[in-house]
Amino acid sequence: MIIPYTELTPDTLRALIEEFITREGTDYGEEELHLDIKVEQVRKQLEQKAIYIVYSELHETCNLMTKEALSQD
Repeated sequence: MIIPYTELTPDTLRALIEEFITREGTDYGEEELHLDIKVEQVRKQLEQKAIYIVYSELHETCNLMTKEALSQD
């Protein structure tokens, strides 16, 4: 189920984005970006509908997925 990012409170949205960003625990870019910059980049991707918030009723989890990944499911 796709959850519109506009349906979440700002604090909940930020917490979800931060959890997604920090899940892997590593940054493979040429230079490490500050968390606030990464959060804003993900927020922009949500606004542009490049990624979506997806809730799994089966696993009771939320994840961020690209449009391409969604079309493969």
